[in-house]
Amino acid sequence: MTAPLVSVVVPAHNAEKTLRSCLASALAQTYPRVEVIVVDDAGTDRSGEIARGFPCTVVRQPRNQGVSAARNAGAAASRGEILFFLDSDVGLAPDAVENAVRLLREDPGLGCVYGVYAKEPLVDDGPVEVCRTLLLHHALTRAAGPTTTAVFALAAVPRAVFEEVGPFDDRLRSAEDDEYSERLLARHRILLSAEVAGRHDEADRLLPLLAEQYRRSQLLMFSARNRLRRGALKVNRLSGVLATAGAMAALPLALAWPPALPVPVAFLALFAVSDPPLSLFVLREKGPGFLLFFTAVQFLTHVAQLCGAAAGVARAAFDSSFGPSRRAAARRRLVKHSKGW
Repeated sequence: MTAPLVSVVVPAHNAEKTLRSCLASALAQTYPRVEVIVVDDAGTDRSGEIARGFPCTVVRQPRNQGVSAARNAGAAASRGEILFFLDSDVGLAPDAVENAVRLLREDPGLGCVYGVYAKEPLVDDGPVEVCRTLLLHHALTRAAGPTTTAVFALAAVPRAVFEEVGPFDDRLRSAEDDEYSERLLARHRILLSAEVAGRHDEADRLLPLLAEQYRRSQLLMFSARNRLRRGALKVNRLSGVLATAGAMAALPLALAWPPALPVPVAFLALFAVSDPPLSLFVLREKGPGFLLFFTAVQFLTHVAQLCGAAAGVARAAFDSSFGPSRRAAARRRLVKHSKGW
């Protein structure tokens, strides 16, 4: 049986830090038939120049439209029977594509196979980045198997499935994974496999990390249905989220009335023990001192996520264009019906 052509689609916006490593890994696969499509999403750095230095196809977007539109543009320019979506900050393990193709062939009912981030970052820029890398490695590893949430940073989808499900929602610059997973699940299954692996580059400073988490979390209300499904990928445990919310709510009281200080302290203690397997994993990998640092970073990211989620709810209440395309379409239908059109 002839090996199907695999199109590796790489959206890139100001990705010069990691793009060279990403493309080198995509072109060094053990799988014999790979084409690489880089979508330069109107960046202002050397990403396009770097991509043109590799034997790949480069698609230049006329303006920055976000990762969803870039993936759609890359898929449209590709020829493969299988689409392998790869973020520009991920370096693939040499056998990642080969393993993804094998898993799709072994189970024709699969609509998507995606993979696990390694414990080590693609570029090690310090402890904040290591915190995020360890968190995501642990979350993805413990969720390996059939799942209801796909992550398209390193994910393979048969072209026939992509054409059936339709393109990514190009209104979404985050939370696109959950929206696409919902449509995919209508007819297909999703597999998370440690055999499809890559090293991921994360935010390496605290403030940019918190800003990114705040921005991404504004769309959490639209991801909730997918993330609350049984078998969905859950990076953060609900107990930790609730403990963070309790600490945030109790802190103003403690500041106004110092005898209440034990209340937020108790919530902080609950947060610290909210995910014992994760804490033990970090302790084994990096030791007790790093675990304390990790826990503090985790708490601050939870705070940023809760603030972002609250901001997203407020935005959705006043801006009908905020969120997935289906929401805007439903709003247009409602307005049309109310006017008797």
